[in-house]
Amino acid sequence: MEEWTKQHWEQTIKQNNLAAFYLYTPMCGTCAVASKMMEVIEKLLPEVPIGKANINFIEELAFDYQIESVPCLLISNNGEIVEKVYAFQSVPYLYEKLKKMLTISN
Repeated sequence: MEEWTKQHWEQTIKQNNLAAFYLYTPMCGTCAVASKMMEVIEKLLPEVPIGKANINFIEELAFDYQIESVPCLLISNNGEIVEKVYAFQSVPYLYEKLKKMLTISN
């Protein structure tokens, strides 16, 4: 998964019907597990642009979207944040969530 800046995220959501942005911190154990899940999701859904960022370097975005904790997955549909996922339950859970959004956005 590619590291994105706030500007890259904003450009991506303008250019794509569906996009996801995974936010984490490097010292978070739960984030380490979520990162592995997101790597699998990225391979399963190559048509969905997915980026990641260390939230410590994009604090402004955290305030803009009122991020409550990490890990956090922002899901954008047609340029609008439609969901913030904090509980990365499983790969199938994340896959189904994004696959459903992909169906809606097309």
